[in-house]
Amino acid sequence: MAQSNQSAQAVESVEKTEVAKKAAKTASTRAAKTATTSTATEATKTTATKASATKRTTSRTARTTATKATTAVRSARTSKAAATKSATAKRSASSAVFNARLAAHQDELEQLFMSLYNDHDAFDALVASMAAAYADRPADLKRLDKTREQDPGWYKRGDMFGMTMYTDLFAGDLKKLADKIPYLKEQKLTYLHLMPLLDMPHPNNDGGYAVQDFDTVDPKLGTNEDLAALAKKLRRAGISLCIDFVMNHTASTHRWAKAAEAGDPEYQDYYFCYPDRTIPDRYDRDVPQVFPNTAPGNFTWNEKMNKWVMTQFYPFQWDLNYRNPKVLVAMMGSVMHLANLGVEVFRIDAVPYIWKQLGTNCRNLPQVHTIVRMLRIILECVCPAVVLKGEVVMAPKELAAYFGTPEAPECHMLYNVSIMVNLWSALASRDVRLLKNQIDKLNSLPENCWFVNYLRCHDDIGWGLDEDVERYLDIDPLKHKEFLYHFYEGATPGSWSMGELYNYDEATRDARSCGTTASLCGIEKAIITHDKPLLETSVDRDLMMHHAMSFLRGFPMLNCGDEIAQLNGWDYKEDPDRVEDSRNLHRSKFDWTKAALRKKSGTLQNQLWKGMEDLRAMRNDPCFAPDAWVSTWDTFNDSVLAVIRQHEGKTLVGLFNFSPDPQHAHLNACNGILNAMDADLQPYESQLIHL
Repeated sequence: MAQSNQSAQAVESVEKTEVAKKAAKTASTRAAKTATTSTATEATKTTATKASATKRTTSRTARTTATKATTAVRSARTSKAAATKSATAKRSASSAVFNARLAAHQDELEQLFMSLYNDHDAFDALVASMAAAYADRPADLKRLDKTREQDPGWYKRGDMFGMTMYTDLFAGDLKKLADKIPYLKEQKLTYLHLMPLLDMPHPNNDGGYAVQDFDTVDPKLGTNEDLAALAKKLRRAGISLCIDFVMNHTASTHRWAKAAEAGDPEYQDYYFCYPDRTIPDRYDRDVPQVFPNTAPGNFTWNEKMNKWVMTQFYPFQWDLNYRNPKVLVAMMGSVMHLANLGVEVFRIDAVPYIWKQLGTNCRNLPQVHTIVRMLRIILECVCPAVVLKGEVVMAPKELAAYFGTPEAPECHMLYNVSIMVNLWSALASRDVRLLKNQIDKLNSLPENCWFVNYLRCHDDIGWGLDEDVERYLDIDPLKHKEFLYHFYEGATPGSWSMGELYNYDEATRDARSCGTTASLCGIEKAIITHDKPLLETSVDRDLMMHHAMSFLRGFPMLNCGDEIAQLNGWDYKEDPDRVEDSRNLHRSKFDWTKAALRKKSGTLQNQLWKGMEDLRAMRNDPCFAPDAWVSTWDTFNDSVLAVIRQHEGKTLVGLFNFSPDPQHAHLNACNGILNAMDADLQPYESQLIHL
């Protein structure tokens, strides 16, 4: 251990020396620039003096000519000057807005930047990029900025209702998706998250999370103009557009990676490239593998470069080196560029991984929060209508830090991964104790913490439950995890679910689960077995899960297809480009034939469609105001979850039965909040009680 500490200290010493050298070089360069400017100024003065007499003679001639100009010409010139002055005044006023925002944040932004890089030239480049992005921002988006500055909590309103989808699976491309906006408006959506749509290699792109150009839409989906046009149409429909921004890595086909492969040392410094295993082995001592089964190791050997490159996710995804300020400045430029195309929400992907440091696990390091805070400041200066949604698939105790503090906020909201996992755990085990404990922890967070709640998305269900709480409740964490992933693949006696395992690790006995909401809730099995009672129960189960999720603090997001009970897409196994990734089970083409049945009474699709209407009606209540008080309540029944919402003297109680059997719940009284009450619930019933 002592030897390891000495090695880490040695590396740190070298890093500090490099920073000092860079600072000295920057200072020297600035001094040289100053000296050059001074010399040039003196030379200019001398030349100006020698030319003075000639210039005076020329000026007299010019004045004589000007006097003879016609009245019409003078009038035209005056009119043109007035127009120019007016345009200049408008530009100055516009710039004044940006300058005022920057002035409010510049000291903090510079301090944060220098704490990582100590590079004044790089900081100047960042500020210049911000100013250019603001100047290029369309007028309608600047108006939206102004509106959102007056209403900074717009994304917390009770009527927020979201959906996530893949563009190609839903409509084919961006232009065709724009034609489907009426379908989205039917559902009263206010938020649409499109899965990765930036330029990507094909077929190996990790579902779009291997990006080869952060400034350009993938040609298969359309153009930047198509994206901007879609965003504008969505805004007119009252729908904010969200897209993913992958911060941790690029595709191995990115132009930076190609330059690095070709031997360019400047671009090799955009990544983590090493000639031998000395440094990679030291990282591997402390850094866990993301996909130990499907993509083992944290480094990949590159034959063209003859170097090891860090690839924590897949070999075709190269980890970016945010120790290089050029990387940060370039990536921030891409975020601002996309914001100017009309993106209103960025889901920043894999953000806990972005800072690497020897001797650590390279997760959730303090420098990560420095970068996210800088990104928040940049957006508030350039495009304050835009908000950040963090993807933090970490232990529950790590979540709060990604909101920052009320004084120095980071993400506006987070994917509520932990609640999603606990909802599915409660459903399989018929036990809400873990879920209740997690809700209580999240409700205790400060007011600036907000969540996007969901049941399913593009990704798997990773069974990251709070193991300390499990042990406290006498639940064996490993056995419980094994029960859950076997239950949802339908391999446990009594299971009604139909899903698949993802990334099973025989050594650790870890695995994740895949499948659509409907299939995981039993609807697919009921249809296959022609079991009508099971189908009715499965629909109740599906709707109860959606109502429970939507009742919690934050706003709900559906996975596209949930509204019509879309089933698993088993045909992915017939596609050689998709068969290796079982997450494609729930990444299937939207079934428009089934969607056409949504208004036909008695159909499965109509049942789910009307259920989602009920869900939206539930949230159209004062108790879903952003500042509503929210808390769980003891029901004296481990199968029933109770959540209470209270706002301005009104109280709403939500009761949710996670059991296939009828249940009774008793809620104790509390002065000023609730009188003692009892309730009986049918299997998988959601019950709302207004007090």
